[in-house]
Amino acid sequence: MDKELRKNIMFQYLMLLVIAATAGLQGWRTLFNNFAVEEVGINGFQVGVIQSVREIPGFLALLVVYLLLVIKEHRLSALAVLFVGLGVALTGFFPSFAGLIATTLIMSIGFHYFETTNKSLTLQYFSLEQAPMVFAKQKSWAAAANIGIGAFIFGIAHFISLQANFILIGAVIFGLGVWALFWKPTDKAIIPQNKGMVIRKRYWLFYVLNFLSGARRQIFVVFAVFMLVQKYEYTVQEVAALFIVNNIITYFISPYIAKGINRYGERLMLSLEYIFLFFVFLGYAYIENALIVAGLYILDHIFFGFSMGINTYFQKTGDTKDIAPSMAVGFTINHISAVVIPVCGGLLWMINWRIPFVAGAVLCLVSLVFVQKIQIQTKK
Repeated sequence: MDKELRKNIMFQYLMLLVIAATAGLQGWRTLFNNFAVEEVGINGFQVGVIQSVREIPGFLALLVVYLLLVIKEHRLSALAVLFVGLGVALTGFFPSFAGLIATTLIMSIGFHYFETTNKSLTLQYFSLEQAPMVFAKQKSWAAAANIGIGAFIFGIAHFISLQANFILIGAVIFGLGVWALFWKPTDKAIIPQNKGMVIRKRYWLFYVLNFLSGARRQIFVVFAVFMLVQKYEYTVQEVAALFIVNNIITYFISPYIAKGINRYGERLMLSLEYIFLFFVFLGYAYIENALIVAGLYILDHIFFGFSMGINTYFQKTGDTKDIAPSMAVGFTINHISAVVIPVCGGLLWMINWRIPFVAGAVLCLVSLVFVQKIQIQTKK
């Protein structure tokens, strides 16, 4: 299967864009908290506001179905990566609360629209057995790129400013997006997708799982690293080192997650994710040890990789023509809670920093209940 995938032009195309988009986001995430705290001086509530703004484009991912009426899906993917690079680069020029909001929005438009089209193209161009492996390889190579970004930031942090880091990383990602615009990876034999919005009652479980996944993920993304920086005073080098270790583990473990989905099915793998993350969130809330919390962060990221099962569940049960519009709808639903939770969580953080993490544990239990309803009768 590996040789067959490597020869597939769409596989090569998506791998390039995945590496670029995730490396850009990882560079932004690695630098953001230290830049926001040390250079801009924002508080927990302001972090929540910025992170909520970051999720607005995800909430508006539904608009992708209308953009696809005027632009081909693979070209929209390349343009989205171009926007990731632009947003990251501009961050270094606007060291203020308002500047962070504006540049974060630009970067986020690119990343979320790419994520939507990437999932769609992967499910369209690869078989039921291949799709989990492609998602896993994307995670592995994205992890490798993130290791490179983390090592770069770790090694150069003493020599150039945080602003310069943003500009340099963003410029490279922008360039990769421009290069990808000249690729032609499409296959005319692929089944055409339904145009416009598609919402079907029989996809309700896919929608619910996306909603819960988005809510749970935001607590992790917004407050886990912020806790390490604010509460445990991690430096930018220590945050970068944590990301490097995290991504090394992700690189090696992602293929086994895909094999687990192919062998044991989505229901079991997603159940394991929610059970383990329940204890991870409680650990965030009640274990006050910087090293142990860093270990929990790594476990959190590993188990989140299991969430690819939500998309492969749709591939196995949904209509092939509904993949592109349904990925857009699912991504929008995934971000409904993501727009609200960072602000609400930021306010709750100001009352007691443990509250957002306890809420995350509760969401894991709710997710565990719903995932038991997965019943797959594979399409002919």
